[in-house]
Amino acid sequence: MIITIDGPAAAGKGTLAAALAKHYKLAYFDTGMVYRAVGLQMVLDKLNLSDENAAEKIAKQLTFEKMMELSRHPDFRSDIGGQAASKVSAFSKVRAALLKMQQNFSLNPVFADGTPANGAVYDGRDTGTVVCPDADIKFFVIASAEVRAERRYKEFIAKGIKTTLKKVLEDMLERDKRDSERAAAPLKPAKDAVLLDTSNMNAEQEIAEAVKIIETKINKA
Repeated sequence: MIITIDGPAAAGKGTLAAALAKHYKLAYFDTGMVYRAVGLQMVLDKLNLSDENAAEKIAKQLTFEKMMELSRHPDFRSDIGGQAASKVSAFSKVRAALLKMQQNFSLNPVFADGTPANGAVYDGRDTGTVVCPDADIKFFVIASAEVRAERRYKEFIAKGIKTTLKKVLEDMLERDKRDSERAAAPLKPAKDAVLLDTSNMNAEQEIAEAVKIIETKINKA
């Protein structure tokens, strides 16, 4: 079974994807990690984030091991990493370089320890439209920009990252605009995706609602 979960930043994709992967004993692939890895490497190398050719070169050289190494950097999950990922993910050359790696995972999904899995949960922004268009179940998770900004702000504060709620909201709105207007795979739900608004949900309610939807689809199959 392949499940895709797309949506904007801090909508609740990661929490839901990890929970569903655990619940159904499926592998978990956070596709945002590949773009964060490329973006962060650009930042660390002091390269211009507008340089598509430089970003493509890094994308072509990216390995799973290198991605995991970069994921341990303090800026990987910070707003710096998020903004860099959003910028490089808009490049068609970068997306093409990373697409095959993401698609191959659905054919041979494995857990973190390398053991085979009977399916996977994808967490990203175009997994239901581009990466796995034939996925069994697709979700598009949304929440208001204000709710998402507050969630991300609390995450940053908990991690000791100094910022302001105003700045987080401004950055989020800028990122939403860039992601929705990019020529390469703009952020939008697949035609057959289930829209899940988490604005007024806590994590437990979000997970319960998603499981209910999945079980209904499985029983109808």
